[in-house]
Amino acid sequence: MAAKTILNVYYDDTHQLALDLYPTRGPARAGVIVIHGGGWFRGDKRKESDWANRLNARGFYVIAPNYREGAQGHYPAPLADMDKLWDWIHRRDLPFNRRALAVVGASAGGNLAVEMALKYGIPGVSLSGILDIADWLGQHRDVIAKQGDTSNFGTAASNTINQSGANDAFYKWFITNYLPDPADYVAATPAKHVTSTSGPMYLANSLNEFVPTSGVAELSGALGQAGIPHSTRMLAGSRHGEGYLDDVFADTTGFLEHTLGLK
Repeated sequence: MAAKTILNVYYDDTHQLALDLYPTRGPARAGVIVIHGGGWFRGDKRKESDWANRLNARGFYVIAPNYREGAQGHYPAPLADMDKLWDWIHRRDLPFNRRALAVVGASAGGNLAVEMALKYGIPGVSLSGILDIADWLGQHRDVIAKQGDTSNFGTAASNTINQSGANDAFYKWFITNYLPDPADYVAATPAKHVTSTSGPMYLANSLNEFVPTSGVAELSGALGQAGIPHSTRMLAGSRHGEGYLDDVFADTTGFLEHTLGLK
C-alpha cells in the first residue's frame, strides 16, 4: 500500500527545482525515477502522479522531479538537472537499495530517462521518447517549425496530450526550441553515445504518432551493436507516450522487475 506522498522537496536550491516522493508503506522493492514530458518547454512532476502511483502500488519507491524548461531549459540544462538529482538521491538516506534504481519517462521525459540509463547504467523505460534528433532534422530541412496549439498543455493529463498523429512542424519546433544551436544536434541524439556500460532499456512508440519510430530503430541498433539488452514495442494508432500506458504497464513493470533482479 502507498504511504502519503511527500511534495515539493528541493533537490536544487540554486534553480529552485523540486521533486515529489512516493514512499511505500512497507519495505520498498526498488526505486524508480519518473520524469515528466512536455517538449522541454512545459510540464510538471504533478502530472506523473498516475504512473507514479501505479508503480508505488507495486512496491517501488518513486521519485518524480521537475527540471528546467523553456528559455532556462535549453540543452543541456535538463541533463545537468538530472545529474544533480542523481547526486541528491545518493546523498540521502532514502529507504531503498541504490543498486536497485531505474528511470522511466515519456516524450521529453523519455529522452531524459534514456540519457540517464546511458550515463549511469541503470534500467530505463522510454514511451515515445524524443530520440531521433540529428538525423531527423537533417532529413527535414524543408519543414517549417510551428508551435501549434498548446493552450491546455499545462492542465491536460499526460495521457491526453498530442494524440492526433503525425505533426512534423510541431516536432521540429520543440526540438529546435530545446536545441537553439545546431552544433548540439549530434550530442543530443542518444544513439550517438551508447556505450558498453549503458543500462538495459524498454523502448515503445506508436506507429503513427507525431514522434517518429525512427528514433526507436536508431537507438535499438546502437544498443544491439554495443551488446546492451533491450526490448522494443510498436503500438498501432497515433497515441503518444502515456496515452498507451495501460497497454504497456505490465510489460514495463515486468522489465523493471527483471532488470532490477526482483524476480
